[in-house]
Amino acid sequence: MHVCVLGAGIVGLATAWQLERQGHQVTVIDRATPGAGASGGNGAQLSYSYVQPLADPSIWKQLPKLLLSPTSPLKLRPQLDPLQWRWGLAFLGACNAQTSRDTTARLLALAASSRTEFEAMQADIAPDCDFSATGKLVLYSSAASLEGARAQVELQRTMGSEQRIVTPDECIAIEPALAGYRGQMAGAVHTPSECAADCLKVCAELMRALSARGVRFMLGTDVHGFARSEGRIAAVQTSDGDVQADAFVMALGSASHKLGRTLGAYLPVYPLKGYSITVEVDPTPDAAPRVNVTDSARKVVFARIGSRLRVAGMAELVGHDASIPATRIETLAAATRALFPHASRLEELHPWTGMRPATPKGLPIIGRLPGAPSNMLFNTGHGALGFTLAFGSARQIALALAPSASTS
Repeated sequence: MHVCVLGAGIVGLATAWQLERQGHQVTVIDRATPGAGASGGNGAQLSYSYVQPLADPSIWKQLPKLLLSPTSPLKLRPQLDPLQWRWGLAFLGACNAQTSRDTTARLLALAASSRTEFEAMQADIAPDCDFSATGKLVLYSSAASLEGARAQVELQRTMGSEQRIVTPDECIAIEPALAGYRGQMAGAVHTPSECAADCLKVCAELMRALSARGVRFMLGTDVHGFARSEGRIAAVQTSDGDVQADAFVMALGSASHKLGRTLGAYLPVYPLKGYSITVEVDPTPDAAPRVNVTDSARKVVFARIGSRLRVAGMAELVGHDASIPATRIETLAAATRALFPHASRLEELHPWTGMRPATPKGLPIIGRLPGAPSNMLFNTGHGALGFTLAFGSARQIALALAPSASTS
């Protein structure tokens, strides 16, 4: 079967890898280069065992700050955009304990599958991507916030996650670079199995391997629409002409909503804007972290990728504004100085912003949708967990297109 994958971010490329392994002929189309969108400068963490969704009951207490504070790491700026309002109301509707528990269970199951498939990809193509498996610490600044984390840890323990609450001294024993921050920590959640990698390098390595295996890449190519025949998609219409295929996979991130509407499908996907900096680290032992660290209060993550430190954070519902305010970058630099004052001179920050495609509940949209042509499958809406979930959701797409499951 010839399958056309729309999108060359980590989700689209993981999908192409799965489909090529299954024996399909694959074409990948993207308007830019692999990983140029939300994948390129993401947080670099592979959070397979700690997947607490953003839609959580705690959001209700934070709502005034989200709407009004200019310094809040989570920001909502209402606009004259029906999708934003519809998405926002659905998001608030998901901010309850039962939905959060259900979403956590489904995300953990998908993440476990994704870990297995990521490891299979590593064994298959041996990507040069600064991979590490040093675990993760999620830091909490108050006893109350740590107690709230304890409930999430217990929930995830019942679902198979191995993690524990640790004291500030235990944090420093696990990650000595946190020694200067001891007085600011009430404790942390330690997950020893978590990993990190440079997602942009993974994308480049996947393209290299897939190209060598005959996958066709049409980069710098815009998707304009679709040609239909008898209720199915006959071809995707692009700036480089029509591309015919037997099946299509839409993995276009936050651009999926608009294109999905042309097919009669409603995709509740809205951009969750985030930022990152990437800095060279001081090689002095214990100056920079080697363990992944998440500062829960600042909503900032730190991941070591080779000789660099990726610092990423913030979540803004502000539409498709791709500007990079200096204040947001300074917030990330200030967080780095606060937690790891000796990690880097911060001379070159390499600022980045990306539009993470989020659904209200935090669950990605995977597979066929009612109202859309049967030979169009969707793989989008992974939010801030795109890198973590990409290979698991790609596996689901490949299974849906397997001969025994496909209606094509």
